[in-house]
Amino acid sequence: MRTRLPALRLLALPLLVWMAPALADEPRDIVVTGRGLAPAPGITAYGSLSIDRERLQDVGRLEIALQDVAGFQQFRRSDSRSANPSAQGATLRALGGNAASRTLVLLDGVPVADPFFGYVPFTALAPDRLSAVRVTRGGGSGAFAAGAVAGTIELLGADRRSLPDAALQALGGSYGSTDLSGALTADLGGGFVSVSGRWDRSDGFQTTPESQRVAASVPAANASWSASARAVVPLGSAELQARVLLFRDDRTLRFRGADSGSQGQDASLRLIARGDWEVEALGYVQARNFANIVVSATTFRPTLDQRNTPSTGLGGKIELRPPVGEGRLLRIGADLRLAEGEMFETAFNAASGAVTARRRAGGRQQGAGLFAEGDLTLGDLVLTAGTRLDHWAIRDGRFRSQTAAGVTTIDNSFADRSDWRLSGRAGALWQLSDALSLRGAAYSNFRLPTLNELYRPFVVFPVTTQANAALSPETLKGVEVGADFAPLSTLRLSATLFDNRLEDAIANVTIAPNTRQRRNVEAIAARGLELAGALALGRFDLSGSWAWSHSRVRAPGTALDGLRPAQTPSHMVSATLGWRWAEGSLVSATLRHVGAQYEDDLETDLLPAATTVDLQARAGVAPGVALVARAENLFDEAVVTRNAGGSIDLGTPRILWLGLRLER
Repeated sequence: MRTRLPALRLLALPLLVWMAPALADEPRDIVVTGRGLAPAPGITAYGSLSIDRERLQDVGRLEIALQDVAGFQQFRRSDSRSANPSAQGATLRALGGNAASRTLVLLDGVPVADPFFGYVPFTALAPDRLSAVRVTRGGGSGAFAAGAVAGTIELLGADRRSLPDAALQALGGSYGSTDLSGALTADLGGGFVSVSGRWDRSDGFQTTPESQRVAASVPAANASWSASARAVVPLGSAELQARVLLFRDDRTLRFRGADSGSQGQDASLRLIARGDWEVEALGYVQARNFANIVVSATTFRPTLDQRNTPSTGLGGKIELRPPVGEGRLLRIGADLRLAEGEMFETAFNAASGAVTARRRAGGRQQGAGLFAEGDLTLGDLVLTAGTRLDHWAIRDGRFRSQTAAGVTTIDNSFADRSDWRLSGRAGALWQLSDALSLRGAAYSNFRLPTLNELYRPFVVFPVTTQANAALSPETLKGVEVGADFAPLSTLRLSATLFDNRLEDAIANVTIAPNTRQRRNVEAIAARGLELAGALALGRFDLSGSWAWSHSRVRAPGTALDGLRPAQTPSHMVSATLGWRWAEGSLVSATLRHVGAQYEDDLETDLLPAATTVDLQARAGVAPGVALVARAENLFDEAVVTRNAGGSIDLGTPRILWLGLRLER
């Protein structure tokens, strides 16, 4: 594949900023933190929620921890052990099921979604490498915000204070499951370096109901590993943060031979300068790949081998915060993202196994933006406003198909496209008293269709979904109002009303029996209410959230008009009760409820509501040693994750875990 901007030039951006005159002040004493610049005060106007490190470690999987924020969902209800990796899109606010992420997911400021598919590699994002997760629902406007139509999920890397010198955790569970992780962290001059690894595997559980199993039905076996190295070093009055992440994930879904695999090699470099002028500059490179074999549900032989999908992502950002006076904050900057990918696949006759076609498709995308955002604090009132100007381009789109003999039957080259987009957001937070604050916000944003949506068809038996090279970007317009109430230091409550409209929404639209195509519909209109609360009473604590939404497709003159978007429940609830009977010890129970939703755009295939209970426990047995236990889906609720004309897939059954956690 061609790369228009060499990675080394991109990763040199922080060094160029370091040489800028604005940073030419005399060095001053600093404390290396490993974190980015402090969140802008105005972010509180958008009602952000946080998940702390303790909770992340106790739950053990990032996508499960994110379910504490009601309204978070992936394309399907399956977690990263039993879903196709390419279906792991993340979204919020009931904007419709989509395998690509409508939520911008950042790891220490770097977008992590796959450059070709737009999915999030959850198995590579180990919770023990994080200090916290901050979730902001609603459209974004800061750096890399093009794509944050449903909000932003910020993964904050663990700093030195969060990381022990050595950590090891080993767990064994049902279905031959094993989860092993460890990390070593050491001071390095005035900074630190940390290396970590994680390996987990399972013989897998049956995703096919017993009544539908055949001889070819197999459990959803999975195995994944990831390795990460992070270094933070002082540079005069600044700090330089470097990260490398390597990962691989292999899964088998439903039938013997229906194997999928994904892998990646990511690297990033970030410069943080604090002082009169604050600066954040970063560059990153991603090399990803994906492979998948589709097996016929009638002959149980391969019908498609998506053998190779290499993709590359490059990007960078510069943000400046000049001194503008007390009670004011100004952020100005620019960002760049490039994505390039290509798909190679071979189709087979399901009966004979003979090759029927060899196909390849791919293209390039690029987006460059300028942004400015300012916050003004006037006593008890915080005002914030920001705008972005983005230029996007889709180029070199192509689809080619040849027979087994090499005769070309389709050779399409799609016209290059580009345009400018202006978006922005504004909000206000009014602190009426120590206990009560009111907030409101309005925002707009857009998301480009992914290379996958544009050029790659796929099959989830018996339904074929066609690509669409003519897709337009999605555009979000939304408003929200909310209140935060903390009458006691031990009690916090919040409520948010929102009204969002996603115009030109990309949906999988039924165009014939068992055939869908990705198309833009006029809009998805979603409005709803989000509640959250936390209460601490001595050794007990209770937290929870509830999201109710009324989401409808607007597509006048079609069968879709007025229907609920696919994969979109009306109610989502999460509640956790914890008991801490001793220092470092905890028992907690989490109840989650997901309302009924439809598999398809025409509301024909229902996924029933599901209620599950998880347990987490840890008990200190010696200094630095804790016994860890978990129970997922304690009551073995049957969670339907797919229903295609009665062909059913099930989600995670009851899984019990037991192991040890050591920290020194």
